[in-house]
This record gives sequence, C-alpha cells and structure tokens, in this order.
Amino acid sequence: MEPSTQTSPASNKALWTGRILSGLVVLFMLFNCSIVLVKPAFARAGFTHLGYPDSVALGVAVVMFACTVIYAMPQTSILGAVLLTGYLGGATASHLRIGEPFYLPVVIGVLVWLGIFLREERLRALVPLRR
Repeated sequence: MEPSTQTSPASNKALWTGRILSGLVVLFMLFNCSIVLVKPAFARAGFTHLGYPDSVALGVAVVMFACTVIYAMPQTSILGAVLLTGYLGGATASHLRIGEPFYLPVVIGVLVWLGIFLREERLRALVPLRR
C-alpha cells in the first residue's frame, strides 16, 4: 500500500501565520530595496564594505524588488521563494566572504519558506511532513 500524498488544507491558524510571516518578509525586502534605491550614506558605505561598487546598487535593487513581487503574488509565490532563496544565498555569501555574521539572510530565507509552506497547499503536497 502506497503512502497517501494528499494533504489536508491548512488550518485557519496556520494559513494566517503563513500569511503574516510572508507579509513580514515582503515588507522587510521592500524596505531593504527602498534603502538601496535611496542610497543614503550608510547604504553606500555598506556596499563598499561588502566589496561592491556603487554602480551595482540599482541592479541589486531591481533584482530584489522583482524577486519580492514574484513572491508576493499567490500565482507565482513558489517561484518567488526560489528566487528569494538565491538572492539571500548571495547575501549570505557576501557576508561570509568578508568574515561578518551571516545570520540575518539565513533567518529571512527560513521565514520565506516557512511562510509559504504554511499557506501553500501545493507546496505541502510536494513536500509532505510525516507524522
């Protein structure tokens, strides 16, 4: 007998927890994107500290914004989670390269996937948890 791959719909509490976590991730990423676009002195110093020239800030902000919007749209949220994971992996690598703590991008990445796992039945069907 094969194990069942059907998942039950998320409880209302899990669904809203997932929506709130995803919303917090979206707000954080949009805030971060706006900081990169506005280019205050501390943002320029941060880019320089990470070893990136100021000229890449616009490209980074556009990629960050696009990944976040794709994640925020229900129809493309799983693709957005994959793209945000790649973006946050680059952020983690940038911090590791210069010997700085890298926990924030890792935590944000975990929240990306936890939020979408709690609110997306398609993902729970693809990655079922066993009891």
